[in-house]
This record gives sequence, structure tokens and C-alpha cells, in this order.
Amino acid sequence: MSWQSYVDDQLLATKMVSQAAICGHDGNVWATSGGFGVSAGELKHIATNFGNMSVMPMSGITVAGTKYMFLSANDKVMRGKKGTSGVHIMKTVQAIIVAVYKEPILAEQCASVTEKLGDYLIGVGY
Repeated sequence: MSWQSYVDDQLLATKMVSQAAICGHDGNVWATSGGFGVSAGELKHIATNFGNMSVMPMSGITVAGTKYMFLSANDKVMRGKKGTSGVHIMKTVQAIIVAVYKEPILAEQCASVTEKLGDYLIGVGY
């Protein structure tokens, strides 16, 4: 399966993710949803500072030019919110999944879909 089909079929097709991207730990984009303007620089910042509690709470999480308020992070998952939308980010062995949701999608719905794909990728070594 191509990386693009993971974005299209496993994230967007669920209708629980509005926009998504998958990138490497170096910030290089592997696949993205159409019209999702996430930049390599934004992804590099996320990858470099993933879970860094001295950087991310202060800088927030910027994805596709939108700055989300940092909510929480652990070694696998990072969350941000802006109004009724938000971002759920999961780090796997080799990849980072960035999923954005917008109303009427709830944070928990986006998180469930994103983490299901992330856990699958971890299970197959990605």
C-alpha cells in the first residue's frame, strides 16, 4: 500500500479526519491530503521537538499555517486545539502522522482513527 493510500483510505475516508499528512522523522512529506498546505519546515519543527515540554507548550503546534494551542504530549502522541478544531499527531518507528479535525468531528474521533493507523504502522515496523 502506498503512503498516499494510507492518508486517503485509512484517515480521510473515515470522515473523522479533515486533513492529514504522513512524514518521516526528518520532516520530509511522504503523503498529504489534497489542499493541505503543511510545510516541510513545520513538520521538521514537530519532528525535532516531539514531546519536548520545554519547547512545544511555548511555541504551540503550527500546521499548514494554523497555530494550535499545545494541549499535551507523551513519547507517542501530541495534541493541539484551536477553537472547535485541532490536531492529533502520532509518532511511529519511522513516521509521523499529522491529522487535523474540524467541527463537527470531535477530538476523540480523530484520535481514535489516527492512533489506530499509528499502532498498525508500529506493528509492521514503520
